Amino acid sequence: MLGADQHPHAASRLAEQWPQLEWIPAPAGAPVPDTMPTVELRASPALPEGAFRIEVDAAAAPRIRVLGGPYSGVIYGVEELVQRLGVSEPGGVRVPVTSLERRPKLAYRTFWTWDHSTNWELNQIGHQEIGVFNPYGKPPGGFLKDYKRMVDFCSQNQIAAIVIYGFFRDSHGGVEAAQELTRYAKERGVRILPGVAIGAYGGVYWEGNNQYNLATWLNKNPGFAADMERGVGFQLQDLSFPLNFPRSDYTRTACPSEPANIEWMADALSWLVETVDPGGINIEGGDYGVCGCPRCVARRGEREAASRRDDDAEFWSHADMADNFPRLFDAARSAGDDLWLYCELQWDNLLDPAAHAPLESLPVGGIYQHTFNRGYWDRAKSELTPEHIAALPTTNNVIRSQFACQWNGDERTERYAFNAPVFAELAQKAAEVNMQGLTVWGEPSPFHVSTELSYLAFGRFSYDPSLTWEQFVATDVASRVGGAAAAESFIGLMQELDAQPALDPRRLLSIRAEAVDAASSQSGDAVRRWLWLADRANQRAYMGY
Repeated sequence: MLGADQHPHAASRLAEQWPQLEWIPAPAGAPVPDTMPTVELRASPALPEGAFRIEVDAAAAPRIRVLGGPYSGVIYGVEELVQRLGVSEPGGVRVPVTSLERRPKLAYRTFWTWDHSTNWELNQIGHQEIGVFNPYGKPPGGFLKDYKRMVDFCSQNQIAAIVIYGFFRDSHGGVEAAQELTRYAKERGVRILPGVAIGAYGGVYWEGNNQYNLATWLNKNPGFAADMERGVGFQLQDLSFPLNFPRSDYTRTACPSEPANIEWMADALSWLVETVDPGGINIEGGDYGVCGCPRCVARRGEREAASRRDDDAEFWSHADMADNFPRLFDAARSAGDDLWLYCELQWDNLLDPAAHAPLESLPVGGIYQHTFNRGYWDRAKSELTPEHIAALPTTNNVIRSQFACQWNGDERTERYAFNAPVFAELAQKAAEVNMQGLTVWGEPSPFHVSTELSYLAFGRFSYDPSLTWEQFVATDVASRVGGAAAAESFIGLMQELDAQPALDPRRLLSIRAEAVDAASSQSGDAVRRWLWLADRANQRAYMGY
């Protein structure tokens, strides 16, 4: 193996997936006999981030070269090699002679998460399912256990980044845990993006005794607090039950017209990038209210009418982002140009030119995130065009799905639904209208097969939106549940369960029996997946609907 010293994780994946081969690392520049089978791992600055090229030839001996773009390309190339191209056989591996190149169509492919409701390590207490102002209830080591599992999955499935709100908490390791996670993720080609809000959401340090925690800052400077237009909280039309916003330190806000607050935020971002070396930062203005003090009203002026926030239409100010994001963008870029700096442009306004009028001053180089709730997505599917995107004042634009998660649906929500079809549609629509990325929620564990298959669809379709649904089912679903016929049955049963909040218990028991019967004829992980489906029906049968 050549290049293992520069690409240790890619090299370890080869050795892990093809243990029947004896791997001999060759130092850089060392001669390799022509008769020695060789795998070479090499970065290529000519390729964009996440792209790779694989060259396989068989002259005197098999030679495989994996070339990759920055950050993740070599890792993705190795995953393509071990997951799809190579076939393990007794005593060796068979790889076809080929030359192929893959480039991501959507550059920005991101999971969005809160620390408290990210449940990837299932063997610990403290799981939560929903909420934004939640305390952390897991053991202190739970944060790293959850997110390292997520990083591994993302690395193996071409998901480029993870946004984490609640990134810094004293209760789950503070700075040391944050540093460990970003180091672990960077080795695996995954960007960690701490989530912060300008004068809201706890500041940069969400919870703890730190100078960049918002409650700590406002306790020292009570005159810098925001004078909110209304009480904290909102309701989502796509969610069937009311949300709860208990008043606490988490809900405190700072006035965005106070220069000292913005300088404090800028200092905090500079500290963040110097301290933990993240892959980027997700910056928003907070979405639970707006400061209505005289300075803020005067500063926004004619750019933004307060009437936009009547009747629960909006809970944020684009003028506030336009005035303050550039300063924070510059502070974050103090560590270099490589960071992904997301700017959240909030909900359901991408087709509204008036909402974007204040945003002309936003800096080139930011990644501008437009959030869709379920109802707005239904509209955007038919109305959104490339011309809409070309007319935006921002260059790098991505969709963020605020549905297919716990924030929409009936009492079950769509958190554990089979969301793969909608993730495929979202990726294809983003590509069709010349947007550059897609963000979806990534909190539940892929132990849940509906979630696993949905995440796989997100990774596959956002990397290559030209993929067809039939190809995805044949390559990614069938291999996991026992073949093409099994895949059709499995998907049909999941969708039947998702579609109806209440089913006749006799039908639920029938689904359970079908899944148990299928499990008995499978082997390996396919057994687990069918038993998961059986248990899903079993739980509902126990509840009586």
